[in-house]
Amino acid sequence: MLCYQKDYPRPQFVRKDWINLNGIWDFDFDDDNKGEIEGWYKGLPAEREICVPFTYETKKSNIHDEGVHHFVWYGRRFQAEKEKLSGNRLFLHFEGSDFLTKVWVNGQFAGMHEGGYSRFSFDITNLVKDGENLVAIKVEDHMDPQQPRGKQRWISENFGCWYVQTTGIWKTVWMEYVPDISLRSVKMTPHLRSGRLELEYVADCPGTLDGRRLEVEAAVSFDGAFVAKTLTSIGKNPTKVSIDLEAAEAGNPWGIRTWTPANPQLYDISFRLRYDGEVWDEVGSYFGMREIRIDGPNILLNGAPLYQRLILDQGYWDETHLTPPDEEALIEDIDKIHALGYNGLRKHQKIEDERFLYWCDVKGMLVWSEAPAAYVYSDRAVELFTREWLDIVKQNYNHPSIITWTPLNESWGIPQVETNRKQQHFTEGIYHLTKSIDQYRPVIVNDGWEHTVSDIITLHDYEEKGEMLEKRYKEYKAEIMTSEVYHSTSKSAFANGFSYRGQPVIISEFGGIAFDNDKEGWGYGNKVNTKEEFLKRFESITTAIKEIPYVCGYCYTQVTDVQQEVNGLMDIRRNFKVDPEKVKEINEKRVAFWRDELR
Repeated sequence: MLCYQKDYPRPQFVRKDWINLNGIWDFDFDDDNKGEIEGWYKGLPAEREICVPFTYETKKSNIHDEGVHHFVWYGRRFQAEKEKLSGNRLFLHFEGSDFLTKVWVNGQFAGMHEGGYSRFSFDITNLVKDGENLVAIKVEDHMDPQQPRGKQRWISENFGCWYVQTTGIWKTVWMEYVPDISLRSVKMTPHLRSGRLELEYVADCPGTLDGRRLEVEAAVSFDGAFVAKTLTSIGKNPTKVSIDLEAAEAGNPWGIRTWTPANPQLYDISFRLRYDGEVWDEVGSYFGMREIRIDGPNILLNGAPLYQRLILDQGYWDETHLTPPDEEALIEDIDKIHALGYNGLRKHQKIEDERFLYWCDVKGMLVWSEAPAAYVYSDRAVELFTREWLDIVKQNYNHPSIITWTPLNESWGIPQVETNRKQQHFTEGIYHLTKSIDQYRPVIVNDGWEHTVSDIITLHDYEEKGEMLEKRYKEYKAEIMTSEVYHSTSKSAFANGFSYRGQPVIISEFGGIAFDNDKEGWGYGNKVNTKEEFLKRFESITTAIKEIPYVCGYCYTQVTDVQQEVNGLMDIRRNFKVDPEKVKEINEKRVAFWRDELR
């Protein structure tokens, strides 16, 4: 896209004047929690160095200590330019820091943020001086199962499908000069059937307008050719306006360019904020015109049935854990998932680097966005989860590749949801709060089982034999779609008091075949020892699901091995275990009753 800058952390809201702070920082453990008392925010003891954004648990951090340290400190010096601060604000941005982050600049407190997966920023304009400045950061993280932690263990050793914890800064840290009068956000909503793009502006303007004009000019282009432009007065926050793309594209024989996995067409859009006619702020972005909606038992993309061939993607790397090694690693994952014949992925228990979503938008990869789970139900857990989840939905709303929100998984953090009305209320509340921000995407509140209110009914089933899988769902649909137990997990499809209402059905976890591993590690069911054995079982269960008429998609577990879990189609270093062309052939094989033209 025209706005693209390599490594820019927020590729849908791009300005030119930014500074990447990744690299070598001073670092210290503070196991006695004495740093604040001793004034480390004025200068660290600096006994160690760390390579940000890799956490101390990883090899790439240059520390590689997998032990638990509840308090860690970072420090580094940076340059600020006095002339740039005239008419501008300086923001310090964090794409992700786990869990409680406190920031000081030149010994003065800048702010704090609680949450490991949502991004946050501090205005440090009044704390910096011309020339060299010092930023100090304290991060506090505990093995607290009330925190949204996803796949991070909460005991000292790995167990089951939970892995080494992630402590501290794990995504890009950067600074940006932003004009005093600037755009804070733009929410973009495509309305494909009416041919409109709805824009919702929030602007920052100090003081009152005093009768002066504050306007936003939005200019849309496609492949370098002008499409449309609109100029909107900002009278209040937020301010809404629509661009009529149907009229603008009337001369195009194909009409509005739509976004699909097969042809992910994207429009460029630029924003200029004008104050009394003078341009103060310029932001580059892009959008996709696509519609995802539920129609009875079907999921429709741009009005056509969509069969989803998804793969579970936990986003872990060998030497960097949750942090991608670089932008190229994100692109490699998307390309290899496509090479395996999948048209989408379920980003499992993680909010991925936004550059990943950019490349999913560009390359046509469907995404289910799933929240990291807490593992205890309490008032604090409800508060932490709700606040962070709503931030995440707002932050990633504009990405066309995201077609489903998945706040909760397998009753993690809501262990009594089947019968406990209080926990059921929580799931219903999260569903409706998500819809209050985004009424257009489907929401799956509790992926896998014990559904309460949900737009799609998703089931997890790691049956090894295809014939058993097909028989179960063809012959026992009525029994499965109740609050009774439906298979060996001793879980039911619905929580008590809830029932099937004709929603689409997807088998959103299956497979998990452990292959070619003589060391410790696990997968689902019996391990296989040869490529032939793997492909036979893989084809059996995948084809079985595609033969179930009312099931409109699946999600295979999983893309890569992750630490002790060895059921990936690739190992942790992204080497294919079997020929990807053979896996692709199985995935893309059609069955008679599915229209699969959107593959």
